[in-house]
Amino acid sequence: MTSSPTDTVRPFRLDIPQSDLDDLYDRLDRTRWPDDLSGTGWAYGVPADYLRELVRYWRHSYDWRAAEAQLNEWPQFTTTIDGANVHFAHIRSPEPDATPLIVTHGWPGSIVEFLDIVGPLTDPAAHGGDPADAFHVVVPGIPGFGLSGPAPDTGWEGGRVAGAWAELMRRLGYERFGAQGGDWGAVISRELGLAHPDRVIGVHLTLLPGSQATSEPTDGELAALGPEERERTLRSWRRWSEWTREGTGYAVLNSTRPQTLAYALTDSPVGQLAWIVEKFREWTDSEQLPEEAVDRDRLLTNVMLYWLTATAGSAARIYYERAHLQGEWAARPAEPSTAPTAVALFPAELQIPLRHKAERTENIVRWTEFERGGHFAAMEEPELLVGDVRAFFRQLREKAVG
Repeated sequence: MTSSPTDTVRPFRLDIPQSDLDDLYDRLDRTRWPDDLSGTGWAYGVPADYLRELVRYWRHSYDWRAAEAQLNEWPQFTTTIDGANVHFAHIRSPEPDATPLIVTHGWPGSIVEFLDIVGPLTDPAAHGGDPADAFHVVVPGIPGFGLSGPAPDTGWEGGRVAGAWAELMRRLGYERFGAQGGDWGAVISRELGLAHPDRVIGVHLTLLPGSQATSEPTDGELAALGPEERERTLRSWRRWSEWTREGTGYAVLNSTRPQTLAYALTDSPVGQLAWIVEKFREWTDSEQLPEEAVDRDRLLTNVMLYWLTATAGSAARIYYERAHLQGEWAARPAEPSTAPTAVALFPAELQIPLRHKAERTENIVRWTEFERGGHFAAMEEPELLVGDVRAFFRQLREKAVG
């Protein structure tokens, strides 16, 4: 592929105008609150007393400038790929032989998810690890999300994003690299390994869509499984049943009318906060409040990237695009991935994958089950995730040498 002016990688520094913060504060001060049913907890959605207190903290105690400075510790850039702006951080390891690794967030996450894992991944020696386990880490924002901004056209679902990531890594000089992700990041990482098996060393996932139980297992199906997989299948079915009954409203809206939803979320910071914080409470390994699993300031920084960039609606479009898939990616038949794949299972994850199903479509070489953690693994259990990513790619290196 020949280079062109659109191949340019441009330095980026996050610098939000004070007027944008003043506008946020004014909106928070003038919030129009709905009524709330007392004694119902989270059953109807985010409780008003909890949200009022969180908004007070956001308005008077949360420090955006500190968060901005922390994000700016990463070297950041933008480039144009397939017509879309892509914002990314590129943190090179001090170890020259480090493995290139592209790490992808999901919804309602952002690059903020990875603030606690980039340091240990890029410089393991400084974090008590083996320098041989070092990575050059690339952290892009999905087109439509946060600092990448809205995509300019339709069709930006997981497959198209994976194609953009392959091009991004080429521009950075990485012909061979690993991929890691959860949520949409898992979809994109898997698509990347599927489409570019010659370039992708390995794929590390914390979610494997399509590998959970989606129908009640029969006695015959259960009898064919070992005791552990049998119990996991039953848990997977119960989790899936509960989610489809109580937890799919956001996905239906995102998949059908993301533009209508965007008006509310882009105009009301409290609405944007509630829309995201509910998922951090429901999808993390927490009992009562999301802050039991994720630092409150980190959660608010994630919300800020949606609010300050007005990308609530454009981020939701990835659901619509996948639900209304057309063109090349829709025409391609389902096929198994040959990329070496690791699955890290955190118990509070939305979906419980089943190994016997996963092995039908994935080249599973590592399968790890943890005793704590949930959907936002990089934020909830960064040490566990880092350890598993290191172990997976070490395993691949050793196999290649052997």
